[in-house]
Amino acid sequence: MAARSIWNGTVTFGAVAIPVKLFSATESHTLSFKEVRAEDGARVSHKRIGASSGEEIAYSEIEKGFDTGSELVILSKEEVSAADGTRPKVIEIETFVKGEEIDPVFYDKAYHLGAGKGGDRAYRVLLAALERSGRVGIGRLVLRSREQLVALRPIHGALGLQTMRFHDELRAPDDLEMPEMKKAPGAKEVEMAGKLVEMLSSDWDADAHHDTYRDAVLELIEAKAGGKDVTIAPPKPKADSGDALAKALEASLAALDQPKPKAKKKPAAKKAAAKTSASTATKPKRSPTDKPGPPAAKKKAS
Repeated sequence: MAARSIWNGTVTFGAVAIPVKLFSATESHTLSFKEVRAEDGARVSHKRIGASSGEEIAYSEIEKGFDTGSELVILSKEEVSAADGTRPKVIEIETFVKGEEIDPVFYDKAYHLGAGKGGDRAYRVLLAALERSGRVGIGRLVLRSREQLVALRPIHGALGLQTMRFHDELRAPDDLEMPEMKKAPGAKEVEMAGKLVEMLSSDWDADAHHDTYRDAVLELIEAKAGGKDVTIAPPKPKADSGDALAKALEASLAALDQPKPKAKKKPAAKKAAAKTSASTATKPKRSPTDKPGPPAAKKKAS
C-alpha cells in the first residue's frame, strides 16, 4: 500500500508557488517490547500519579507547566496552539546556498516532496534548476506545532526536504568536558593509520550496512518461541590498555596483507562433465547437413 502524504502545502521562492505533498522518507524498524511481569508475563500498565498527593490524575486535567526559576507558569493546550499563530502551510525558501557548505551535522529528519495538483511543471523546473546549480534551498516550515528550519534539495531524482537544527542547538567540542589532547601523533603512526584507511576504503554501498543488533534480537526471539535453549555468550574481554598503538596498527596491516583463501577447484573429471553438460544444454543441436554458410554478400547499388 502506497504511503499517504503527511502534509500538503506550497513551496514558494520569489513569486513562484508550487503546490506540494510531503511524505516521510524513512521508517523505523526499532523493535517494540511490552512491559510484563517476569514470573507470569502479566502486562504492566502505567498511571499518572500526582507527585505530592499520590492520587491518579486524569489526562484531561493535565496541562503544560514551564519552570521560570522563580515560579511555575501553566499553559493550557489552547494557549500553546494559539502561540503558533495562523501561519499558512507554506515552505518559503529564503535563500539558496551551495550544498557542500552545509555541515551534515545540521541535517535532521528526511522527507520526500511530491508535486501537488497543478504543480507538476513548476516542480520539475525547480528540481532541474537545483540539480544544475548544485544549490540547496533554505527556508522554514511549521510542522507538528514547531517551526523547523528546512533544506530543499534533489534526492534520487525528486525534491527532498530535510529538517535542520538551528545553530544554537549544536554543542561545540569546547563546551564539553573532553580529555585534552596533549601529545602530538607520531609520524610513523600517522603513516600506518593512513595506509590502513586506504586498505579499508571502498565505494559507499547502503545495502552493505544493516542493523546486526536487531537481527540478533530477532534470532533470539525466534529461538525462544521455538522452545530452544538460549545460551548467553560471556562478555568480550576488555582490550589491554598497555598495547601500543603502533603494534595494533602493524597487526591490522599484517592481517589485511594476508592472501585470501582460493576457492576449491573441482576434480578434473567432474569439471569436464559439468562443462560438457553446460555446452550441450545451451547450444542447439545442428543437423550434419546444416553447415554455416558464408555471410550474405551486400547488394551493389544499381
